[in-house]
Amino acid sequence: MHDFLSERDELTEILLGLRLDGVEYGRCVMRAPWAIAFPAQRSARFHFVGNGGCWLRTPSTEWKRLNPGDAVLLPRGSFHIMASAPDVPTVDIDSLARVAVSDNIYLVGAENISHERSAGDARDAAADAIPPDVMFCGALRFNLDPLHPLLTMMPDVMFAGDLAKRDVTVPALLDAMEREVALDRIGACGILARLADVLAASIIRAWVECGCSDATGWIAAVRCPKIGKVIAAIHAAPERDWSVPMLADVMGSSRSSFAEAFTKTMGESPAKYVAKVKMFQARHWIANDGMRIAVAADRLGYDSEASFSRAFKRVIGHPPSASRVAA
Repeated sequence: MHDFLSERDELTEILLGLRLDGVEYGRCVMRAPWAIAFPAQRSARFHFVGNGGCWLRTPSTEWKRLNPGDAVLLPRGSFHIMASAPDVPTVDIDSLARVAVSDNIYLVGAENISHERSAGDARDAAADAIPPDVMFCGALRFNLDPLHPLLTMMPDVMFAGDLAKRDVTVPALLDAMEREVALDRIGACGILARLADVLAASIIRAWVECGCSDATGWIAAVRCPKIGKVIAAIHAAPERDWSVPMLADVMGSSRSSFAEAFTKTMGESPAKYVAKVKMFQARHWIANDGMRIAVAADRLGYDSEASFSRAFKRVIGHPPSASRVAA
């Protein structure tokens, strides 16, 4: 029992450091035929199907049917299309009119999406009588660098239904979201937004714990109590001057045993991994928090801004000043 709790504690420690902050949410009401293109973006995308149903396609996947109660997370915000049918011409999500419900929650109306019908079409009345399709969509920002090992290992699309069989939390959250959509009570959009945040985090947790049983590298390290403890320590305090002896002490083994186990599991040396984590953290500070390069260099223990800039470029591929421009 003790070993199991220790392993879960290391996983929990890392996941507690992973946050998804909602950027914006939209409750979309569409009448078929409709198709929406979601351009690639840095933020993750989340979709929950409330009523009706739709189809999803990405550059790397074929059309997949989504039914009421289904949810998907695109952790890297890759380009994708949601449509009532695979053959419907698309419109860009950013071209649709929206009505603000609160600071970051919007309503997207059916009349802004559906293709025009002929005025004399006898099928109009029957079509209008069909309940519309309802989706709740969100843009979520990770508190991690896009090149963080956890993000780069995730698939382009994560389906909640695939993970619900192994994590009872996922279907419970899906049921709660489905009830909110069906009842459409006061404040439903706000509650849906909070549920979306929790569901997205639960999808990731289920994937880490259950959805990648043959995983290697970072996921394998997280699951190993000893290596996972080291990874958690590095990510919890990237500004520390981690050395092999210090990390070996965290693992509770000799230097040689630690270095061999770490390299075998992670596919790279402890020093190289520590350097990557430091630079990912630095880019986050500079790009997202507006931190000055000199301050980031000092916080990470570099003697000069020049030596920090060289290390940054070696890992990231461009100088730290370019991160501020990109942001």
